[in-house]
Amino acid sequence: MRVVIQRVTEASVTIEGKVKSAIEKGLLILLGIEDADTQEDIDWLCRKIVGLRIFNDAEDVMNLSLKDVDGDAIVVSQFTLHASTKKGNRPSYLKAAKPNVSIPLYEAFVKKLEAELGKTVGTGEFGADMKVALLNDGPVTITIDSKNKE
Repeated sequence: MRVVIQRVTEASVTIEGKVKSAIEKGLLILLGIEDADTQEDIDWLCRKIVGLRIFNDAEDVMNLSLKDVDGDAIVVSQFTLHASTKKGNRPSYLKAAKPNVSIPLYEAFVKKLEAELGKTVGTGEFGADMKVALLNDGPVTITIDSKNKE
């Protein structure tokens, strides 16, 4: 399981001209799922994301977590995070999980993140053509892969 996390002052997901989710201060989380992912990956990543100290404290030092600042989150499924570009110019997505595997894992990820944060998390719509808008704060962008825990 792979995520790209962006600290934002605002973010939204629009589908067919209608805003599905919108937040102010918080995290936009792009989530890539592969066949080998399990609940263990979800649990580890959600704990890691909620605990990341990437928000500024009173001394303007990144020392606070999403929970500390009572921030919000949007999770958007993005199979292209598992693109392989080793051969040729057309990316291969063979590592990305098919919908029968990725949809239940995506839904479980959102539920686990909501439980860790104690609040509702915004989402996109799996498989939809989404327009994702954000104002990256910092900029702060972090990638985490649950297969590279050490």
